Amino acid sequence: MRAEFARKILAIAKSNPRVVFLSGDLGFMALEEVRDALGDRFINTGVAEQNMISVAAGLAASGFIPVVYSIAPFATLRPYEQIRNDVCLHNLPVKIIGNGGGYGYGIMGATHHALEDVAVMKTLPHMTVYVPSFAGDVELCLDDMFASSGPSYLRLGKAVPAFGEVKKEGSWHGCRRVAKGSSVVVAAMGPVIENVISCLPELPANSIELWTIGQFPLRELPNEFVTAVTNSKKVLSLEEHYRAGGLAESLGVFLANIPGERRSFTPLCAEGYPSGLYGSQKWHQEENGLGGLKLRNSILEIVNQ
Repeated sequence: MRAEFARKILAIAKSNPRVVFLSGDLGFMALEEVRDALGDRFINTGVAEQNMISVAAGLAASGFIPVVYSIAPFATLRPYEQIRNDVCLHNLPVKIIGNGGGYGYGIMGATHHALEDVAVMKTLPHMTVYVPSFAGDVELCLDDMFASSGPSYLRLGKAVPAFGEVKKEGSWHGCRRVAKGSSVVVAAMGPVIENVISCLPELPANSIELWTIGQFPLRELPNEFVTAVTNSKKVLSLEEHYRAGGLAESLGVFLANIPGERRSFTPLCAEGYPSGLYGSQKWHQEENGLGGLKLRNSILEIVNQ
């Protein structure tokens, strides 16, 4: 999604001279055009993420709209205190971009993985977290972020082509249906939804009601989602994130408050490093049951219940 992000942020920055871009010494082969177009408004702060956030807060307090870019854990976890104290407590319009959410940086290991970023960021005052599933969502997320006067965090991942039901053009939907079905409601956070889509040809036709949920804190769910859950009584969530504080925990609260018969809820989440080894993002997903044969079998088992 870096390419989609770069194109949109370039257009925003060209139209708004208050936008300033700060990079933590990243963006090779992705942000060169942004750097060249913004000139003095593109600042490479170096590998100093805590300082970068404090600089962004100072710029925001002076009337600018800073965009801060780094690898997801370096954009959120390393400077967490600065995000809390300098940005969120003052409700400043700092837009934080984390690239490579989940196991996105693969073989580079746990220091470069972001499996708890959504949890920690959504707890901060005034913070809104965006996790787009499809490449086309990135532009709409950024429009929504820049329409807000407060802080926000955008978690970027793999660029997944559009699939199934298309969102209403020109607006961001934090929770929307991708495909209709009747047996199981599957709610996915982020590009890992592609793994569910890959399983569909091997599952009974029209068995999966597929939704993407990508904005936190999760404050409401569409009536169509509630109706689907009420009818199917079987829900599965999928996320490249730890269970605590992620989609599963947020969704579980809502499901517990939907009236009606008891329903099953199966959360599939990142479990870290079961084998103690590192590999590609796809390998980590499959080891954690978030892709491949394990995911297919998990869905099929629920369909057949």
